[in-house]
Amino acid sequence: MGPQDIALAIIGAVFKNGYVKNKVMEFVGPGIKSMTTDYRNGVDVMTTETTCLTSVWCTDDDTKAYLAKHGRADDYRELKPADVTYYDGLVYVDLSTVKPMIALPFHPSNAFEIDELNANLGDILREVEKEAARLTEGKDIEFSLTDKITPKGLQVQQGIIAGCAGGTYTNVMAAAHILKGAQCGQGEFTLDVYPSSQPVFMDLLAKGAISDLMATGAIVKTAFCGPCFGAGDTPANNALSIRHATRNFPNREGSKPGAGQLSAVALMDARSIAATAANGGILTSAEKYADDYEVLEYNYDDSSYRARIYNGFGKAEPEDKLIYGPNIKDWPEQEALAQNILLRVCSKIMDKVTTTDELIPSGETSSYRSNPLGLAEFTLSRRDPGYVQRAKDVRALEKARLAGEAQSDEALKNALGKVKNILPDVDEKTIEIGSVIYCVKPGDGSAREQAASCQRVLGGLANICSEYATKRYRSNVMNWGMLPFQMKNEPAFEIGDYILVPNVLDAMDGDMQSIKAYVLGDEVEEIELYIAPMTEDEKKIVKAGCLINFNRKN
Repeated sequence: MGPQDIALAIIGAVFKNGYVKNKVMEFVGPGIKSMTTDYRNGVDVMTTETTCLTSVWCTDDDTKAYLAKHGRADDYRELKPADVTYYDGLVYVDLSTVKPMIALPFHPSNAFEIDELNANLGDILREVEKEAARLTEGKDIEFSLTDKITPKGLQVQQGIIAGCAGGTYTNVMAAAHILKGAQCGQGEFTLDVYPSSQPVFMDLLAKGAISDLMATGAIVKTAFCGPCFGAGDTPANNALSIRHATRNFPNREGSKPGAGQLSAVALMDARSIAATAANGGILTSAEKYADDYEVLEYNYDDSSYRARIYNGFGKAEPEDKLIYGPNIKDWPEQEALAQNILLRVCSKIMDKVTTTDELIPSGETSSYRSNPLGLAEFTLSRRDPGYVQRAKDVRALEKARLAGEAQSDEALKNALGKVKNILPDVDEKTIEIGSVIYCVKPGDGSAREQAASCQRVLGGLANICSEYATKRYRSNVMNWGMLPFQMKNEPAFEIGDYILVPNVLDAMDGDMQSIKAYVLGDEVEEIELYIAPMTEDEKKIVKAGCLINFNRKN
């Protein structure tokens, strides 16, 4: 059993019912002592997929030794519950009952014991195919998992052990042990291994694990997060890839359903991936290879860092100028929030959940991480390709307003005419114009702020949803100066409609539980929005236009 097995068992139990949503998960109990700190890290990195806010672990002598090995002995603090401690709930994990797991497409919570899957391949895989058909409705995409069922079992095309979740020292050592003396085979299955850091890579070399892996036919590559977000080892169309990584969303790992390409990524522990590789790519539980192997102690050597990386902490050299390449751009200026805002709906997504990978894809977009407007070109590109141009059109209208230019857009002029009936005493030139997206439940997945910032630099003023998948995404929405609206009813608007939200600054000074807004269609329809509680600083940030503006003033 590996850390990913424990993590997937927990995610499968708590994600769908929201049991730990936006809560702090505290890991306590005797089971912790059976795990090294490196092993615990493999569990902890996956807690994001439960939708918890964050996680805390009890510390012990192993934690202390781990920090000391990394030159951080003084940072150790004892963390443990008080003698009397109250919790909102309990997730009880009996480690002796956890078996090797697999999370099938298209979410880490779609978790099964590998033995259960192998015993019911047809029935379970057909359900995944149905979900794929729903995700790709209207697109000519070939996708099948049942075609990979063979007399020997389920044939996998690719295995990946990588990144912060899979590439840790403990995981790669365990995988190398299972594979020692075996072969990945000369068939369609391939195995790639990415150690999580250069020091880990160096010690794996010293221990002989890299040689053992390469002798099996595995390809070992330098430390890189690429496979996780689609910048390396993108699986082939209609291929089944098993990965010790963090997520398997439909728009992740380079998969592009909107462009006619869909891969099947399943999450597994490195140990079961190694077992599958040793079995020629036939899905295999690591239990088949269970023995009394103990991972050798890790030796940390940071010479690769000391030889190359400049450590300037506390040693500022202000005379040295930052070098700006052609693809490094400053953040566009953002204006403060106006009292009255006019929102144009630029995307409406009715999926049960919208992930941060859909809001701003990873992969090729990483080249633009220092270019806010360049990165924004990819916003919702794999889910709603028309969004960016619609948002740009709205941003152009707001720029014209700020420049004092007469508005020529007929739809806007029609909307402003209806605004006059609602706010007869308000000068239309003071009404801020921006875009808005509606999603049922946005923000599942990573905490990447670009999921919000890309909307903002395109002129986004708000999100409207039924609920936010995570607190971290809602926080990013606010930090980028957008209003985190919610509504209880079904959305009575479509893409292209204008929504007037009058007196929004006044509403933010109230309880925000009933905010009147008006859909300016053929007929004006009043709707009710609300905003969940915000801190005083969060209100100031949104009113200022974004966190950057807020910090400049404070």
